[in-house]
Amino acid sequence: MDFSEEQIQRYARHIILSEVGGTGQAKLLESKVLVIGAGGLGSPVLMYLAAAGVGTIGIVDDDQVSLSNLQRQIIHTSGRIGENKTESAAATLAAINPDVSVVRHTLRLNAGNVMDLIADYDVVADGSDNFETRFLVNDACHIGGKTLVSAAILRFDGQLSTFRSHEGDGHPCYRCIFPEAPPPGLIPSCAEGGVLGALAGTMGSMQATEVIKELLGIGESLSGTLLIYDGLATSFRKVRVRPDPACKLCGAQATITDLSAHAA
Repeated sequence: MDFSEEQIQRYARHIILSEVGGTGQAKLLESKVLVIGAGGLGSPVLMYLAAAGVGTIGIVDDDQVSLSNLQRQIIHTSGRIGENKTESAAATLAAINPDVSVVRHTLRLNAGNVMDLIADYDVVADGSDNFETRFLVNDACHIGGKTLVSAAILRFDGQLSTFRSHEGDGHPCYRCIFPEAPPPGLIPSCAEGGVLGALAGTMGSMQATEVIKELLGIGESLSGTLLIYDGLATSFRKVRVRPDPACKLCGAQATITDLSAHAA
């Protein structure tokens, strides 16, 4: 594609990277990413994807901006309290980069709509804050043949991985690490356990990096690796994850072949 003079200036630091170049930047401008959640993780993911020139960004969120969000959800402002998060986030992205087309999905993700939503996108970035949604998105991406970049945070700790189980060939899914959701009340939510606001920026920025790597096919994918970050110790640990032969979703004798279990 031919870049305008403004685009050449905007993306100059990408274009001079040999791993990206003009071809890679053009690919980003043609790419589509769906971001689940416009909250703590979704904020930096959305902002960095927009700044990078990802051409179409979908935002899924049914919540409104509240005062308690602003400690970590930096895509929103005090003046937007009460607005739908999708609208608030879209306004911020438009201000960052007018090249980007933002699609607002102001709804609650569920088994009835998730397959249609992910079908239009190249990569899905999950920044949801509950296990129900994480398992739903993982299952949908495997069944729908989509690459998933998933992150989670709580207190001072974060986790990040990429899931490409639909490709087979040794790629695990989320259920290979966490076969089932923990019992209710075992793991507190951020509202119950707290979270350091800046931690969302750390993990969300890395999540955006992994999304861009997957779109461009560069570097070493996090597929097959769980990255664990301890904010208090300032330490990273990479744990190798292999496909679980007994996985209900991607194993040889898989019992999850559709999303009917999520519809209950």
